[in-house]
Amino acid sequence: MEILKIFVVEDNELYAKMMHHHLSLNPDNEVKVFHDGKQCLDNLHLKPGVIFLDYSLPNFTGIDVLRRIKQSHPDLPVVIVSGQEDVSTAVELLREGAYDYIVKDENAKDRMWKATNNIRENTELRQELDRLREEVTSKYDFSNIKGNSPAIKRVFKLIEKAARTNITVSITGETGTGKELVAKAIHYNSINNNKPLIAVNIAAIPKDLLESELFGHEKGAFTGALNKRVGKFEEASGGTIFLDEIGEMDTQLQAKLLRVLQEKEVTRIGSNQVIKINARILVATHRNLAEEVKKGNFREDLYYRLLGLPIELPPLRDRGNDIILLAKHFVDAFAKENRMGKVGLSSDAQKKLQSYHWPGNVRELKAVVELAAVLADEGQIEGEDISFNSTSSVNEMLLEETTLKEYNRKIIQHFLDRYDKNVVQVAKKLEIGKSTIYRMVQNNELDI
Repeated sequence: MEILKIFVVEDNELYAKMMHHHLSLNPDNEVKVFHDGKQCLDNLHLKPGVIFLDYSLPNFTGIDVLRRIKQSHPDLPVVIVSGQEDVSTAVELLREGAYDYIVKDENAKDRMWKATNNIRENTELRQELDRLREEVTSKYDFSNIKGNSPAIKRVFKLIEKAARTNITVSITGETGTGKELVAKAIHYNSINNNKPLIAVNIAAIPKDLLESELFGHEKGAFTGALNKRVGKFEEASGGTIFLDEIGEMDTQLQAKLLRVLQEKEVTRIGSNQVIKINARILVATHRNLAEEVKKGNFREDLYYRLLGLPIELPPLRDRGNDIILLAKHFVDAFAKENRMGKVGLSSDAQKKLQSYHWPGNVRELKAVVELAAVLADEGQIEGEDISFNSTSSVNEMLLEETTLKEYNRKIIQHFLDRYDKNVVQVAKKLEIGKSTIYRMVQNNELDI
């Protein structure tokens, strides 16, 4: 627990000694006594955490000192301590910014103690909030998206432009290129970075539940609606909503989404109440939405509504030496997290990484080098430690003796993991119905 610096400003020496003794009973308090307002003002550079200020002072009145403190240190808590119980004076001081008004009576000690504890808790909470905000912002600043290639530098410039305004942003790129990371970088570097960022993976939510997920529902609106649900657009109001895999949205729901974006309001299922929303829109997809419009799979009016500022993420195979830069970053982070010491990449390992076509992009690179770090000997990843056999898990699975049902489950789970839980894409790849996958999820046979 940090030391709380307390200033006591009291011209009555006996009362000042009592306050010093009482507040010093907590070893985490550091108490300094001043006998007039000028001494207090001259020592504000010592950065006290709270000031107990006598209302009646010889050179300045308490309210004069309070006003001067608030001019230079508006957030500094000042507790007025007075020998008179005057309601009008107390109200005036509170309006001037006093934290509390304590009368010098038999309850004064307890009130000072409680005020100090409350201020300490509030200070610690504020410091923790500042720390978390700084941590989140630094985690998602542009430097967290590693790379020096011309392709990724163009992305950096677009992220910077997007963060300056509230424009809708459409992020495209192959699976595993880092679309969600870009969305987070935009939000946490925008003026709304202290507001919520709500991410929704359209492909991971069953079609018949998606409307409720986005717009909410009232209790009893449909079978299974046991309680009222606030939709994601309401949750994101004032902040950002990130609609990942927007290309998988059903055309009927696309029409409802278009209306929400145009009117900036939602109506929960089962309700007539219109709820105003104010959320910034970020969308992402691995599909070519212009082609989907031509095919009739995506509404043209919604397409232009969502296009905004387009940011296309380059595949890893087009990023040149970024492959090595990212590989070293992932290896260093993995080694640090697992207390492995320094792990290097040999020249053979680097050549092998650069010669691969990376169908899984950055996500695949991370998985490959982390496994290589585990397999490496003597703190050095060699070429032989790196494996690109993306179907190895399926081949190993086929060596097991199990039921056809279990084989099917493992194959579907493998492709769900490979395609980022994109049910629609997996269903197409395996030529099975989406309902089959959703049913297995409901039966806890698949992890999604």
